[in-house]
Amino acid sequence: MDLAQRADALWRALTYLSVAQLHLRSNPLAADRLDVSDVKPHPSGHWGTVPGSAWALAHACLASGRGVGVQIVPVLGAGHAGVVQRALAWLTGDIQQADRRYGQDVNGLAALVEAFPNGDTLGSEVHPALPAGAYMGGWLGGALAFAQGLALDSPNRVVVPILGDGECETPSTAAAWLAHRALVDAGVLPVVHLNGHRMGARSLLGSMSDKQLSAYAVGLGWQPVVVQVGASRGLAEHVEFHRALVDGIEAVAQGAHRVVFLRCVKGWSGPIGAHKTPLTDLVGDPCQRTALRAWLSSYQPRELFDTDARPVGALASALHTIHIGNSFQAASPLPPPATPAGRGFAAEVTAVLRAHAMSGDFKVFSPDELRSNRLGELQSESWVHEVLAEEVLVGWLTGWTASGRRGVLVSYEAFAPLLLTALVGQLKQRRLIGRALPSINLLLTSYGWHNVYSHGDPSLITALLGISDPAVHVFTPADADRVALALDDALRSTARVNVIVAGKHTTATHPRETVEEERRCGLAVWPHLSDPGEPELTVVCAGDLAAGVVAEAVVGIRSRYGCQVRVVNVHDMAAFVDSDLHHYVGTGAAVLILTLGHPATIWGLLGGRLRRDVAVVGWTEPPFPMPQARLAAYTGLDATGVTSAAGALLARREH
Repeated sequence: MDLAQRADALWRALTYLSVAQLHLRSNPLAADRLDVSDVKPHPSGHWGTVPGSAWALAHACLASGRGVGVQIVPVLGAGHAGVVQRALAWLTGDIQQADRRYGQDVNGLAALVEAFPNGDTLGSEVHPALPAGAYMGGWLGGALAFAQGLALDSPNRVVVPILGDGECETPSTAAAWLAHRALVDAGVLPVVHLNGHRMGARSLLGSMSDKQLSAYAVGLGWQPVVVQVGASRGLAEHVEFHRALVDGIEAVAQGAHRVVFLRCVKGWSGPIGAHKTPLTDLVGDPCQRTALRAWLSSYQPRELFDTDARPVGALASALHTIHIGNSFQAASPLPPPATPAGRGFAAEVTAVLRAHAMSGDFKVFSPDELRSNRLGELQSESWVHEVLAEEVLVGWLTGWTASGRRGVLVSYEAFAPLLLTALVGQLKQRRLIGRALPSINLLLTSYGWHNVYSHGDPSLITALLGISDPAVHVFTPADADRVALALDDALRSTARVNVIVAGKHTTATHPRETVEEERRCGLAVWPHLSDPGEPELTVVCAGDLAAGVVAEAVVGIRSRYGCQVRVVNVHDMAAFVDSDLHHYVGTGAAVLILTLGHPATIWGLLGGRLRRDVAVVGWTEPPFPMPQARLAAYTGLDATGVTSAAGALLARREH
């Protein structure tokens, strides 16, 4: 049986099963005998992406079984293509690893169609536990950059991201086309599902002619191939597209930058141009049921399945030959633990990064700011990638770590909010994965306290900590040695999003006697600044600048107010939600908390659990540009402001 027949059977099966999931609740193979009891009262889901996504996915799966010499990893970029992914996972049997109800028989198929779109655990969107689900979506436009990171430094792998033409209008995708020039070894063959529309309106790429489309791709450094499908040319369309796909895979494996444009009509083979299903009243409208019967029957399901829903004929042959690549690889050995020696930010951070790079499978991503961040000597290293696009860099990092490898993104704190959607999407995705992947690590420097007016924005940590996800850890190391240790710990960790906030100018050092407790518990009492016994005032510092201000102010507070003072350093802001916090701050002491971020973040973490007098000093937006010393005074994060805040707290305590 030739490949075109197998491809056509697999495409028809994927599309049929997708339409069935969208509309049916029972009797999934009785396309021409459906009655009211078989249809969903309120069909819901996305149809427009189905035929093109199914086409590209079917051919990518078949290409993976042809022995082209490389591992082929398809990645669905459109989250709404989850219905196609579920169909494929049911056909291959992979879905049973996630939910045993969906067996490969008529009862399992009935359960599959009935559950959509509200099935527990799997949902209706692309799922990372199923084939082609390495990128779950939610972060609009991130699939191309993610695929590039997944493919990076993997010479025996070609990743095939299936992108929508609307998706190509997003900043993340638009920048990733150009940024690919910065990658030496990233085998990616994008397939752009060019159905002419975003959700409803015409897409920009879809409005281009083939000549304009090719010129656009060539200008960005890609070799384009445009293939028209869905024009009723039968098996010849499968032959043409498959040849373009396999030729593209082979070219990419040799270092070419190839892209395949799959030009088609949105929703072809069903309701043309529809984004979601237009058949929303199947129970009440007999004409819609008639239309659905004809639609389902057009895929000739009796040629695909026997009466027990077992694949037959060309479909069975296709399923026997496909092999879907797995991008995960075993982790490399870790280096010896870091041993910082007081050499300052640049030397200690560089030493940690070099040690991990020497162990292999490690990358540093940065938006062209390494030299500014005192890490300029790393710029020429092969394991360092710089491009001025945070959204692309986080895609590279998340794709890279999704394959089991370790890395870090180094950026300015003020630019970091651009990463939020990607990080939240990855937190959602990684909750659903059965293995603990290497953590997503960010080192944020150049915070607003030591930068220009426009570059002050700690919003990323505010938003991430507000999620209340235990996988999020925000480290606020007090000096350069602690930065190095936090970075080393983050790079060794799994299943986390680690954010390290550190000033590149910090020169202060603090005693090391509590470092191990800070790393283990997230915080520690600093005995060199604290009085023995129960405190009347506890000053909590989170961050290098805060720690320096406390060290400067604590003697004056003690002498001016005659009180017992305890100083607690917070190394990991997760400690603010730990039940042991009371143990560290004392039983009844007033508590003054100093943070580099927004005070509202601290209040949210505390959640009213400290039932005593508490004050928080942190970032407040200045009304206009001002020197650093004046900014510190304006926010109260200098010795004078901290001393004044302590006095106000103690006065409240007395009353």
